[in-house]
Amino acid sequence: MSEEKMIRSFDGTQLFTRKDQAEKQKAVVVIAHGLAEHLGRYDALAETLLKYDFTVYRYEQRGHARSEGERTFFKDFSEMPDDLKTIMDLAKEENAGQPVFLIGHSMGGFTAAAFGTKYPGQAAGIVLSGALTRYNNELFGPLPMDLPADTYLDNKLGEGVCSDPEVVKAYGEDPMVEKRISVGLINEFAPGIAWLKEHAGSFVDPVLVLHGNEDGLVAEKDSRDFYGEISSRDKTLKIYASLMHEIFNEPSKYKIYDEVIDWLDERLQEEKVR
Repeated sequence: MSEEKMIRSFDGTQLFTRKDQAEKQKAVVVIAHGLAEHLGRYDALAETLLKYDFTVYRYEQRGHARSEGERTFFKDFSEMPDDLKTIMDLAKEENAGQPVFLIGHSMGGFTAAAFGTKYPGQAAGIVLSGALTRYNNELFGPLPMDLPADTYLDNKLGEGVCSDPEVVKAYGEDPMVEKRISVGLINEFAPGIAWLKEHAGSFVDPVLVLHGNEDGLVAEKDSRDFYGEISSRDKTLKIYASLMHEIFNEPSKYKIYDEVIDWLDERLQEEKVR
């Protein structure tokens, strides 16, 4: 069973959400998508999680797809984890007593990492995929850009998303993928990443950090640095040989889904032991 609705975030911005209810629910997973994309690009992951009895919540970040807000624009990087808190709170309210996990990819990985840093202990565990937690690759050049915040640049991210040409083609043709990205959003990564690094010691949640070593958008070193600096006792780093940025869309994606589900199940077993 699926439900789609708009949810009011902390400042009144309406966020588009989708809930896929597992028949025999054992836990909940919230998914945060990346820059310029939308929740539908995680259908295969959500379907696999459902198959293994995880209820899935997805949402579209402000300024993306069906959510309100100026297109691909953030006034402040803190809007990302605070919007996510709205969704996490909803998932907890609707599933009282159930563990709520979090998965974030790329910019959604930054969002999830910032959430865990700002709101420690709120997630049962966090999975990061190709997360922008540092800025080792300088994808957009040195930040901040010396351009007005309301300047828009063409979205060229599709050139490096995946090794599967069909995924690249679908990304370019997807009408819900944002075709332009604001300088305002891009520039907020500078203070956001600096804050994340400064407060790395505040991140204590169980975490699975995943990255492809052929990622041309976000450097593998981002994940290695973040992993080394956080305070989590329960932390795992996995670097996948020959995979690009979107490991959840690579041809080997179902193997990776299985590894994520195994990790989630292990955390659930530890909860039962306690």
